[in-house]
Amino acid sequence: MATEGKILIIEDDKSIAMLERDYLEANGYEVIITPDGTQGLHVLEEDEPDLVLLDLMLPGFDGFELCRRIRKEREIPIIIVSARQDDIDQIRGLGLGADDYVTKPFSPAQLVARVKAHIARYSRLMEMNKNSGSPVEFCVREIKIDCAARKMWCRGKEISLTNKEFELLVFLVANPNVVFSKSELFDKIWGVASYGETSTVTVHINRIRDKIELDTTKPDYIETVWGVGYRFRGE
Repeated sequence: MATEGKILIIEDDKSIAMLERDYLEANGYEVIITPDGTQGLHVLEEDEPDLVLLDLMLPGFDGFELCRRIRKEREIPIIIVSARQDDIDQIRGLGLGADDYVTKPFSPAQLVARVKAHIARYSRLMEMNKNSGSPVEFCVREIKIDCAARKMWCRGKEISLTNKEFELLVFLVANPNVVFSKSELFDKIWGVASYGETSTVTVHINRIRDKIELDTTKPDYIETVWGVGYRFRGE
């Protein structure tokens, strides 16, 4: 019987892993649970899941290192589910390539909603890339983006971006001089606005600026419109 997708849960707290599994299976997902990063990487290679739910406090190497290793090999969605609520942990997790960050305790229904949204957006993105007749490129001043290859360059240097950083930058570049609120950007890129934290948008904007702006206090590309949101300054 067809499933909605395959989810890998990397969580050493058995009760939480079982709770996540029960709700996901009730919504049609196939679920694999591993208690540590070593087994998680093995499952990732052998079973090719569609999304990873990742705890941070794991035996062996922690979730941050595991997130980095997963992102180095795969572009599938990663949702960190952690009891660590400090902003610095969220910023670090998102910076290492996680697509979302959910703090414990969490609403199982909201977690399932996020899983659905991330898998749907990733599937649409892959389908668009697959059906694209030719690479879509943007060239704005010193920025060049190749959407098909998912690569970007600034001032002649290739810049490494996480999935969400890349999608957010492409969206802004494709809509130059248009102001978008944090809520609009969260809805467009993450697709789960009713459950989302718009601070996630700020984290990603700041990380993109760190990578493309010569002076982040006076950005040439991504401007802040105070009290409204952000816009990409076109030609």
